Amino acid sequence: MAIEKVETLIVGGGQAGVAMCEHLGKLGISHVALERSRIAERWRSERWDSLVANGPAWHDRFPGLEFEGYGQDDFVPKDGVAAYFEDYARMIDAPIRCGVDVKEVRKKEGAPGFIVETSDGTYEANTVVAATGPFQTPVIPPVIPSDVPVTQMHSSAYRNPDQLEDGAILVVGAGSSGVQIAEELMKAGRKVYLSVGPHDRPPRSYRGRDFVWWLGVLGLWDAPAMEPGKEHVTIAVSGADGGKTIDFRDLAARGMTLVGRSNSYADGKVFFGTDLVANVNGGDENLRSLLDAADAYILRNGLDLPEEPSARIKRPDPDCMVNPLSELDLAEAGIKTVIWSTGFGQDYSWLKVDAFDAEGKPAHQRGVSTEQGVYFLGLPWLSRRGSTFIWGVWHDAKYIADHIATRRTYADYEASEDALKGAAVGT
Repeated sequence: MAIEKVETLIVGGGQAGVAMCEHLGKLGISHVALERSRIAERWRSERWDSLVANGPAWHDRFPGLEFEGYGQDDFVPKDGVAAYFEDYARMIDAPIRCGVDVKEVRKKEGAPGFIVETSDGTYEANTVVAATGPFQTPVIPPVIPSDVPVTQMHSSAYRNPDQLEDGAILVVGAGSSGVQIAEELMKAGRKVYLSVGPHDRPPRSYRGRDFVWWLGVLGLWDAPAMEPGKEHVTIAVSGADGGKTIDFRDLAARGMTLVGRSNSYADGKVFFGTDLVANVNGGDENLRSLLDAADAYILRNGLDLPEEPSARIKRPDPDCMVNPLSELDLAEAGIKTVIWSTGFGQDYSWLKVDAFDAEGKPAHQRGVSTEQGVYFLGLPWLSRRGSTFIWGVWHDAKYIADHIATRRTYADYEASEDALKGAAVGT
């Protein structure tokens, strides 16, 4: 098969790939995006049925297009988000080729550019953008052996309560995914145990403004790096049921049993850490700190926003916090399913270039890797706190597109005859 040559090749056709196509197109840089399935596939097939965006429609979008059929404060269902990216790709005439799996990218020997092997043949590209995002490989910690007679699944495989066997359920991980899935199962009449780790717990809204607005005006979306010690801290926030603040004490009062982190397993039992109370209190502290910052911002800027004292009401600690479980016999508790809402890893095994550190993680500065001509897009904290959000990846893509354009200017430079003659005389 003939080798197809392209200036820039984008790997991935999700939100990062679509954003990259827009900015390269505006700069007149030839490009092709390869997507192994469909545009925004993970929104379609790797999320539960009732999922909605965690941010309101006015915020979680690209600047050039609004969500059709939704109000600005609506939380768009997952299929609506996927359709949005299809519409956006169509609007900008993005050259995204679906059903093409990228198998290997390697540096050309003794020449600029890269060889890209795919299921659709071979490409040559001067620049490669890895836009596969942060949610690549589901991570299930090796706590419960696979031969234990209980169904174990990652949250990316969960769809709805009806798919699960009758019985109680242990959900591990209390970030946005875990807490939303746990509450859905509880509402469906299931007995649910929720394993709670360290987390941030912002208010869904406060004094008439969504928390995404507060993070914006307080400058927190633009934080350039994660706070030390918060590497394993997730965020508990939900757009479900029109959006609401997560309250673990409320969930417990309604019948959910909270437990600490799931640390180990032996003889039919899961053993939990002694950190439940500290983790819940840490989330409370995070919420109060944002409320305090919001109040100070209102006072400093003279804003007329209604006071909301109810946001600071703290429920009594439920029995599961007063007398936390240290262990749980899965059979005695009737647990038939364990859902691991424990995040994702990254898989760049296809990218055979010098763009990784000693631990195998992408080595980059704002997405510009240590391998000249290779870029990363869509990763957490790529340039700021908001980098993995829809609007954040759009801004990161603009920075990378500008860098590609600048680099191409140097690559396209040809010296004048006088300069060449001067060089020859100098030798």
